[in-house]
Amino acid sequence: MSEFNLLSAFLMGLAGGVHCVGMCGGIASAFSFAIPKGESKIVYILSYNSGRIASYTMAGALTGFLGAIASSAITTTLPILTMISALFLILLALYISDVYKGLSYFEKAGGYLWRKIQPLSKKCLPFKNPSYALAYGAVWGWLPCGLVYAALTWSLAAGDAVSGALFMLMFGLGTFPALIATSLGASYIIPILQHRAFRYIVALCLIIFSFVLIFNMVHGIK
Repeated sequence: MSEFNLLSAFLMGLAGGVHCVGMCGGIASAFSFAIPKGESKIVYILSYNSGRIASYTMAGALTGFLGAIASSAITTTLPILTMISALFLILLALYISDVYKGLSYFEKAGGYLWRKIQPLSKKCLPFKNPSYALAYGAVWGWLPCGLVYAALTWSLAAGDAVSGALFMLMFGLGTFPALIATSLGASYIIPILQHRAFRYIVALCLIIFSFVLIFNMVHGIK
């Protein structure tokens, strides 16, 4: 996987902090009440987010593997997956900018699986040690999220399981700053991330990424 794609994955996650704060920020803030009194808050915050990113990485490995199988069976599969990735990136841009909420339909579709998984998180509360926070984050990493689904379409076209996992790992690391800041109570960051101008800038960057993806795909076919 190229350095550009990995950088794009990180920037996608960083930009997605706009969405993460709104969707997961409350979870990240509320779970602090489950931390044992007198223990380091940052250790549990890092454990929770590590578990969440581990789930993203696992999902990326799975989708990358499935994409590789499909591409080896049908030669036209990879260009098709690339076009799907670009389309989802544009949908994500429209979603973040509040122009069109089409990705919410995919979030609803993922709700069925989430209803099966979510009860497992209750077994991790209250946190007895950081490993409980790690497991809690691993469960919440499967929360239906249009941002994650858009990223997964990229890992689907990554070419193999390792590349898919690396892409989602970088994506997850990109989401770190916003969620950690929220967990630590840095509320001044939230208005910045949710400001309309910032959302539009992020959306524009994602659209540019989508066109670069299409250009590279067309260039590769030639």
